[in-house]
Amino acid sequence: MRLRPRHILTGLSVAILIVAILSLLAVRQQVMAQRPPVPAAQTGGERYGLSTVGLSYPFAAAIAKGFTEAARRAGANAVVLDAKGDVQKQANDIDDLIAQQARGIAIMPIDSVVAQGWVDRIARHAIPVASVAALIGDPRKRSVQDVYPGLTALVSQDEVLAGTAAGQLAARLLPPGKTARIAIVEGAAGYPEVEQRARGFRQALDAAHLPYHIVASQPGNWSSEGGEAACQNILTAQPQVDLFFSEADDMVIGCARAVRAAGSSARLIGVGGSRLAIASIKAGAVDGTVCFKPEALGALAFDALHRAARGERRTDRFLTYPIPAVTRANVDACVGQW
Repeated sequence: MRLRPRHILTGLSVAILIVAILSLLAVRQQVMAQRPPVPAAQTGGERYGLSTVGLSYPFAAAIAKGFTEAARRAGANAVVLDAKGDVQKQANDIDDLIAQQARGIAIMPIDSVVAQGWVDRIARHAIPVASVAALIGDPRKRSVQDVYPGLTALVSQDEVLAGTAAGQLAARLLPPGKTARIAIVEGAAGYPEVEQRARGFRQALDAAHLPYHIVASQPGNWSSEGGEAACQNILTAQPQVDLFFSEADDMVIGCARAVRAAGSSARLIGVGGSRLAIASIKAGAVDGTVCFKPEALGALAFDALHRAARGERRTDRFLTYPIPAVTRANVDACVGQW
């Protein structure tokens, strides 16, 4: 028996609906797979806390992943609290971790000067505390290896050295026979690495004895969108920029879009070794970056706290790892962790 036309329409509608639902589910799974991992607390085991600047930042999310996985391997419980870029929320999060009697607390500080008070408060409770990815104290007065009193460990890249590596790379890319015009895309205000990376970058250029002029410096707030906006603004006022130094890879990706849109031939250098930056270097859209390993930072921070909680003493309170500069010629040496 033939189906009536309206039955045929109904059957088609059902089929279309099923296909649409399956497509939405596939898209949702893909999006969820690409989102930064938000580590969940485990059940049982000693509790170790990590106060992070914000899990919406891929670099911070990778640190949290490394911290959580190291805790899991040790049979411990990782409690990761997301400050969402808010200094007051981070202060409250740290108070919560103290109240939970965490065996150790790692801080990825939003404001390194304000964080001095947090470290002092944690230390008064006899809880081991580590700073991860940033020093504690005024970066203009304290070197990265001058670890703040009360810290069990500072687990970080040497941010001045990272800037130096970027500056040495820039020196090889600058046009010869002229005073190079350079622009710096900074991170957000208050973060110690903003000043440290810029200082190392300038020191490397000075050491190379190359004529250069910093024609502009604008914040990109660590994001791709911020980097793109900063570079657009700079190119509008300074269209002859020879090189952009972005203090983080997310910003260099946005800056690359602005440079292409403006038809500029400016060279592009970032910091961080992100997967997207590495892919962009291979494609020729970015010239180079400095390779960081945020998951390794998280694991090192947990290990330092775990050892301290068990009464182990160590003389080396500054913990780090090599951070090579990479270009298209050696980019395979950097395996992106974020």
